[in-house]
Amino acid sequence: MDFETVLFEKKDGVGIITLNRSQYMNTLNGKLLEELNEVLSLCENDADVGALVLTGGAKCFCAGADVKYVTSFKSPGEFTAFSRLTRQTFHNIEIFSKPVIAAISGVALGGGLELALCCDLRVVSENTKLGLPEAKLGAIPGAGGTQRLPRLIGPTLAKQIIFTGMHITGTEAYKMGLVNLVTSTEDFLDEAVKLAADIAEKAPLALRAAKSCINTGLQIDLESGLNYETQWSVFVVGSEDHVEGFRSFIEKRKPVWKGK
Repeated sequence: MDFETVLFEKKDGVGIITLNRSQYMNTLNGKLLEELNEVLSLCENDADVGALVLTGGAKCFCAGADVKYVTSFKSPGEFTAFSRLTRQTFHNIEIFSKPVIAAISGVALGGGLELALCCDLRVVSENTKLGLPEAKLGAIPGAGGTQRLPRLIGPTLAKQIIFTGMHITGTEAYKMGLVNLVTSTEDFLDEAVKLAADIAEKAPLALRAAKSCINTGLQIDLESGLNYETQWSVFVVGSEDHVEGFRSFIEKRKPVWKGK
C-alpha cells in the first residue's frame, strides 16, 4: 500500500517506518498521524514483522506539530480533534504488541520527542538534539511529555528539561537514561535495525507478554504488578512457543515460532 506521508519497508523481520515530510522537518499533521495508524494496523497481524523501527531519516526525526497546519484551525473543536488523534496515535505505538525502536537523527523536538517517548527503545545519532521547548511558546508538552518523560528519567531531570525548554545532545540523553544507544550519523539506522532484528528473533508471544507486563506494571502498585506478571507467565508457559523454545534448545537448532 502506498502512503503520502510515511514510507514502509520490511528487512530481516523488521518493519521500518520512515516519516516522509522531510521538507517540513517531518512535522505532525492529521494525514501523517492517520497513515501512521494505518501502518501500525497492517503490521499488527503481519507475522513477517517481529519488531518496528520508526525513523525520520538522517537529517530530522520530527520537529513536533506542523505549526502552519495547527494555526489553520478555525475552531477549538478542530484543535481538540487533532489533539485526540495525536494522543490515540501515540497510545497505539505504546501498546503495539511488538517492540518499537525510535531511530533518531537531527532533531526530535516537542511532539517529535513525545513521539519517541512512546517507543520502547531509542537509538540516536551523535548530532541529535532533543527537547521540549513548549514553555518558550507559552504552552506545555501536551502529547504525553509531562507524563512519559518523568517516568523514564525521573521527575527532577524531566522538570529541568520541560521548565527550561533546553536542548540536550544524544550523549547527554544517554547519560540521563533517555536513550539506549548513541551512534554515528552514518550508522544510527543500521544499528537500530540490527537491534530490532535481534529482538525480532525472539518468541513473539514472550515479547508481547514482557512488554505488557512492564508497561502495565509502571501504572500500578507492586503487588498488582506481580499478580499481572504471574498471569502472563502462566499463559506463556502453556504456549506452543514455550515448548518449541525448549525443544529447539535441546536439539541445538533455531526455533520456529508460531506466536501461540
